This record gives sequence, structure tokens and C-alpha cells, in this order.
Amino acid sequence: MIKFGTGGWRAVIGDEFTKENIQILARAMCDKMKEEGVEKDGIVIGYDKRFLSKEAMQWSAEVFAHEGITAYLVNKAAPTPLLMFYVEKHDMHYGMMVTASHNPSIYNGIKVFTYGGRDADERQTAEIEEYINNVTDIPVSSMEYEEGLKKGLIKEIYPLNDYIDAVLAAVDTQAIRDAHLKVAVDPMYGVSETSLKTILLTTRCEVETIHDRHDTLFGGKLPAPNADTLRELRAHVMNYNFDIGIATDGDADRIGVIDDKGNFLHPNDILVLLYYYLVKYRGWKGDVVRNICTTHLLDNIAEKFGQKCHEVPVGFKHISAKMSQTDAIVGGESSGGMAIKGHIRGKDGIYAAALLLEMLAVTGMKLSEIMEHIRKEYGGMALVEKDYRFSQEKKALIKKKVLEDKELPEIPFEVKDISYLDGLKVYLKDGGWISVRFSGTEPLLRIFSEMKNHEDAEKFCRLFEEFLDL
Repeated sequence: MIKFGTGGWRAVIGDEFTKENIQILARAMCDKMKEEGVEKDGIVIGYDKRFLSKEAMQWSAEVFAHEGITAYLVNKAAPTPLLMFYVEKHDMHYGMMVTASHNPSIYNGIKVFTYGGRDADERQTAEIEEYINNVTDIPVSSMEYEEGLKKGLIKEIYPLNDYIDAVLAAVDTQAIRDAHLKVAVDPMYGVSETSLKTILLTTRCEVETIHDRHDTLFGGKLPAPNADTLRELRAHVMNYNFDIGIATDGDADRIGVIDDKGNFLHPNDILVLLYYYLVKYRGWKGDVVRNICTTHLLDNIAEKFGQKCHEVPVGFKHISAKMSQTDAIVGGESSGGMAIKGHIRGKDGIYAAALLLEMLAVTGMKLSEIMEHIRKEYGGMALVEKDYRFSQEKKALIKKKVLEDKELPEIPFEVKDISYLDGLKVYLKDGGWISVRFSGTEPLLRIFSEMKNHEDAEKFCRLFEEFLDL
């Protein structure tokens, strides 16, 4: 029952996310580490503010302790990037984070990180699932938590300062200090507040925070920074004249931004801004990586600077891997996750936020001004996203029609290419495109279309909506 998707293992609490399954996964990791001869490294485990996250971390640690593997537990709710940073800095082979990221509050899950602090790739997750299938001694044997502490097989740590120092060292703090920026922060009831606030106050920004209390229901909303969930942040930015509003998802690996005019900046825009800033103002040279559902404006910018944009399937493990292969300087996805060369090899909403502040300080421009300049110089694109729920019967019909029989509706645009790299993607000769794929983290069919105008993007989505009877 434990299956890894594009963002780790996620399941409904009390259904598949249970103590028994959590400990089966922990036992599988123990067996894998022993067979690979890396059990002496130990494993670092963290948790977010979701219901049962702390308990799940401790239940996992009890299994590792029983198997003689030291479990280093981050003893306060922490950002996912902190765990990745710790794995990389301490040359550990594995780490785990108890989180369901931006999923609804009824979900929880576990992400696994591998050597170098990167997301476990498809090969690694397939191997973990194989080890899971070989766990037959159920319920899994474990050691009492207090006994593990006494024996030194469970160690509680809090390495947040090292992580914050690394973020501060990677940006121009003096430029940010001199800019006297006003910043509104929305942690979305998640784990980023301490990190973000410390970074912002250290760089002498004026800071105000909303939604900072502990709420396992995330205020009744998705802990995902999008236009709908950030309306209060937008109002705060507009009412009090902030330079920028910054939000992060439940485990702080994704970012959402409100600009100085109260506009929600789509993650595509943030990726474009960061890549543009790094090559134009920092003078970095290098490619960029995006997934199939992310803006092709990145391709235009890369081409103008003599670089290349690489396309990969959805799932940040693909972005991390391609960044390593190509020495790319930025990698990201339209759902808000992005990685920058020289930092951790995964998503980090906190570092992305710090880099955006540097951009504002160094350019001396407003966010809205920079974005307007980019669109004028490199072309504007309109993205439309649609999500659809379905029955298992309907899913089977769609898979057969689109992925097996490879049927298509009559497309009223000139088609350049068709790809089945991850679901279906149709590329148009004028640069537009549409993607149809099943989510790897939720029971959803997702349709994305990017065109030169919003009307055509909507039209393209409706075409497939009718074709698939959604």
C-alpha cells in the first residue's frame, strides 16, 4: 500500500498513513541502509506541523533504534530544505521528512532524501518499495523512545542556525540592508516563520507576519501558495504599502509572491525573475531546467543569453538530476518549487525568497517593473491550469484514450510536435502548448495550457475538457 509518487509517499491520515505503515517504511529503509553498508551514517528525520507529523517521526526513530541505526531527530517542526541541507552538509546517505507538503490537511506523508541532499529518484524509490514488499515481520519491532534516547540511538538536534547562516551567506545582505524593504510574510500556518523572520530581521527589513499560529487544518485552506489562498496576504500588501508579500507552503519548499501592486506572481513568473536576475545582474552563465508544465518563457530567456532550457517530467527529482547533469543554474516547476545552483539540490522557498529580496535591492526596481520589462523584452505568455477529479473507472478510460490509443481532438492550431514523456503534451508552432497528465500526489487530472493570450489558452483547455468528457 506504500507507493511513492512525484513528491514522496503521501496518504490520507488514518487510512494508509498509519503507525504500522510508517514503521514498515522505516524498517525498509533500515534494510536498505544495511545492505548498502551505510547504516553507520545514521539518518536524520524531521517533521512539519501537520497532524501526527511529530509522532510519525518518533515512530520511525524507534524502528531505526531497534535496528541499531542512529536516528538524528530535528526536535522542532522544521522546513524541508533544512533536512536536505543537513543531509548534504554532513555527507549522510539518507534523510526523511514527515510532510505532505501542499496537500490537503487530511494527508500526511514522508519524503526520502539521498546522498547530496537530493530527492530520492525513481530508481531509489522503486528500490525502497521493493524493500517495503519484503518486510514480512508485521507489526515491525521497535525500541521505546526513551530507551533509544538513553542508549544514544535517538539523538535530538536543532540545526536551524547553520541553515539560516548558509542562506544569508549566499545573498548580498548589505544590499538588502541598504534597501530598507517592507516585507509581509505568510507562512500559511506552516514551518517557515522562524527562518524567514530571522533572515528578514537580520537584513534589517521591516517585517509583518500573518497566519503564524499552529493550525493542523491550515485555516481551512490548502497550504499551497496560489492566487486563491493568498488573498489576505494581497490585502495586507496593498493596505500597508509593502514592497513584497512572501508566502511558503506547509513545509516551506515552495514559494508564492504578491508584488508591490498586489498582483499574485505565478511560480512561473518567479522562476523567470530569478533566472533573469542571475544571468543579467549576477552574470552567471548556465542552463535552466523546467518540467513539462512550466512556462516556455524560460526557453526564450535562455536562448537570448546563449544558454539552453531543458525539459523533464513532473517531479522535482527529475529537475535535480538534470541540473546535476547539465550544471544548470536554476531549476523549477510551475507549482512553486525551485532550486538554485550552489545551494541545496532541491526546492527551497526560503532561499528563493532571500534571493528575490536581493534582486529588489540590487536592481532598485519594483517587482512589477522588473516583470513588465521581462515581458516586453522576451515575450508574454498566458498560462491556464485546470484540475479534475475522477472515478477509477473514468481514470482507466482516460488513460486508454489518451496514453494507450493516443487519440487526439481536432486541434485548431498548427501542431509542431507531440510528446508522451509524462502524460500528453502537444507543442504548437507558435510556441504555445498543452499538457494533460495525472497528478502524482493527488487523485487529479491536470490540464495546463500556455498561449500568447489567455483566451486561446482557455480555448485549448476546453477543447480537451470536452474531448475527455470531464
